Amino acid sequence: MRAAADALPDGDGVAVFTRACLAATRQTDAAGHAGLFPGVAGAGELELRLARRYAAAVDAAAVGLPVPACWRPLFQLRHHPGVRPLQFALAGLNAQVGHDLVLAVVDACQALGCEPARLESDFDRLGAALTGLEEHIREHLAPGPETLDVTDPLAHLAGVWSLERAREGAWAAARMLWGARRAPEFARECAERLDAGTGLVGRCLLTPLG
Repeated sequence: MRAAADALPDGDGVAVFTRACLAATRQTDAAGHAGLFPGVAGAGELELRLARRYAAAVDAAAVGLPVPACWRPLFQLRHHPGVRPLQFALAGLNAQVGHDLVLAVVDACQALGCEPARLESDFDRLGAALTGLEEHIREHLAPGPETLDVTDPLAHLAGVWSLERAREGAWAAARMLWGARRAPEFARECAERLDAGTGLVGRCLLTPLG
């Protein structure tokens, strides 16, 4: 991921999100922790699956293959001059939490042979790490207070998306998909709609502001 981020130009929206993730990871390492996501028990399984889904989207886009709907706005608008760095980073976080984290919980439950309830504390640990990433994004990518005020459209866009609400929705969606696993067609449809809905939110976050 570091090599891929280094190879991308500074204005690339995918690079903005990737570098924010790496910078947050370096801060966590410097504080004496074992990476951005706590690598304990189920949290390690969730971390691995979350990272793999993002890497798969990056790899698919690099060779011209379709990417999941949740990531599509970020890859489609990654070079748009009217989209600001904070928007790119929040759109990436939205895709990770709103969609990929949901499927990561379901996949981890299948791999570990457990119910979602067993992973709830690990989900919360991972959520705390993602909160650290969001704080890093808002601190380092938002313009200074002298340029970002209530009259700036970016202030509105940045304020309407909530990581806490996204996490709550992700946990509820994961439990729903897990409960629907015995009806594969229904579960597939729910997953597709979740992907599309998350992509719609991402597209709104990436509204060009000029």
